[in-house]
Amino acid sequence: MALNPARAACLGLALLWALPAYAQPQQAQPEQARLEQTRALQPGEQRFVLDQARSRCGFEIRTRFGQKIEGVFPKFEGEVVRLADGRHRVRLKMDAREVEIPGKPRYTGWMRGEDFFDVANHPLVEFDSAPYREDITVHGGDIIGNLSIRGITHIETLTVMPAECPRAGYDCDVISRGTVLRGRYGMDSWQVALGDRVTFILRARLQEAPQP
Repeated sequence: MALNPARAACLGLALLWALPAYAQPQQAQPEQARLEQTRALQPGEQRFVLDQARSRCGFEIRTRFGQKIEGVFPKFEGEVVRLADGRHRVRLKMDAREVEIPGKPRYTGWMRGEDFFDVANHPLVEFDSAPYREDITVHGGDIIGNLSIRGITHIETLTVMPAECPRAGYDCDVISRGTVLRGRYGMDSWQVALGDRVTFILRARLQEAPQP
């Protein structure tokens, strides 16, 4: 019985993908924003789009004094593609130009600046997963894929939480988390004040249920 592809949608964040096809880490290069670009589907594939109004994408980072700083990406888009062989694949694009630390305009400016996301040169954070078994979205598990920040790409792991309802992605959020080391992506300033670990969190819903 086919599983609900919505559960895969949250393999968010938070960013990362598959094995031989994935390149070695790439050095930063200026880039152009390309939200709303999706590749054409291949025969037998089906696309499911994130419901941006009901999904949430953000991150957490801690100071050296233990304070947790929480950020959000108000503008993002994502999709789950069911491949012809039954596996799934997730793609997520977050607009770093809109990133914010709610209620803290000074911190927001830092996050957008050249020492962190450097949005003037690298406006997008992108995650592109390797194909994975659909049962991961039911029982939880790890998904790998390519995460690109500041034009630098590394393979990372995204952990999907077990589904909390039968129709995860429609009746409840699909939740995923992925922790990366910011220094690997050229964000190595403020080492005295900020920790190196950044955790991306995606709470995902899909726009509509798949047709039978």
